[in-house]
Amino acid sequence: MTTAGRVDALAAAMGEADPSSLGAGERLRRQFSADDVAWALTQAALRRKAESKFTRAAQMLFTPDGWEQASREEVARWRAERFVAAGVTEVWDLGCGIGSDAMAFADAGLRVVAVELDPETAAMAQHNLDLAGGGDVIVGRAEEARPPAGAAVFLDPARRTARGRTWNVADFTPSWEFVLEHLAGERFVCVKLGPGVPKEILPDGVQTMFVSHRGDVVEASLWNRLEPGSRAVLLGDTPLELTPEHSRELRVAPVGRYLLEPDGAVIRAGLLDAVAHGGDLWLLDPHIAYLSSAERVQTPFATTFEVLEVLDYDAKRLRTWVRDNAVGTLEIKKRGIEVDPATLRRQLKPKGPASATIILARTVEGTRALVCRRI
Repeated sequence: MTTAGRVDALAAAMGEADPSSLGAGERLRRQFSADDVAWALTQAALRRKAESKFTRAAQMLFTPDGWEQASREEVARWRAERFVAAGVTEVWDLGCGIGSDAMAFADAGLRVVAVELDPETAAMAQHNLDLAGGGDVIVGRAEEARPPAGAAVFLDPARRTARGRTWNVADFTPSWEFVLEHLAGERFVCVKLGPGVPKEILPDGVQTMFVSHRGDVVEASLWNRLEPGSRAVLLGDTPLELTPEHSRELRVAPVGRYLLEPDGAVIRAGLLDAVAHGGDLWLLDPHIAYLSSAERVQTPFATTFEVLEVLDYDAKRLRTWVRDNAVGTLEIKKRGIEVDPATLRRQLKPKGPASATIILARTVEGTRALVCRRI
């Protein structure tokens, strides 16, 4: 795949300020074949895009779908550390794509065998895995792989069709039946899924980790040899894990002095009641993931706002408030309300030196607009 011509063309493409420009293509075609130029410019452009995910992006090889679907480097590293903590020494990545997760396993000191059906993608995965110290990439179907006894398995089933992303398990590759068989087996298994996975398809008896990376909910992972149940983990400078053991029943009551917006991973894990252990929290609405309190609550699992005013949810009333308070920078947040914040912001016509956050929320007293200050 990476012939000498492609290697040289890629080096030239990486020197272009804009690999996607017509000028870049014209300059490179004076030295290299059209096929090599097309490949090199694509790789150079993908490397630029992938810099937000990978520290070694400038040396890696990508497919357009591969870099988008690949785990963020810090997330893959966290996952690999869980394999190490479980005593795993060898992991088989069945359906490895461009090999970014395999790289994290190798970086963690694990022996890695990766399996990929597409030969060209497998060659890219081998190139990338070599950057992390090496491992073996096998061209073949995940279903035909034969990991040895004692080896762990990682699965990231493809969830795309020609129409786009899908949660129809009949469209998964490898098949959902294959995934479930591994989760029910004796070996240590982790399955990566999107954070929006329908909970009705999740099997019993697994640990489901909803992962938030620096504020973005990025995945749900299923683990078969760990304590069952849903958990949330926030990855940043230090991983923070929220477990169901702190759970309790929450009452529903009117807006208090503070409002808490739980992290998306906490919401997906169904752990609103565990956000602040010991804090007196309540729900504004039994079906909406906003919490409130009378006292300021310190928790890394939610963003806290001080409620300055509670207004009726009425566009004319809000426009008057924005005008009277000379608000020019306006953040609008909402849950459970059919409104487009961008459209509403235009209707409110913010203008002036002040800034404000308005949170639209359903409450036991009806829909309200909460004027807030971030804590």
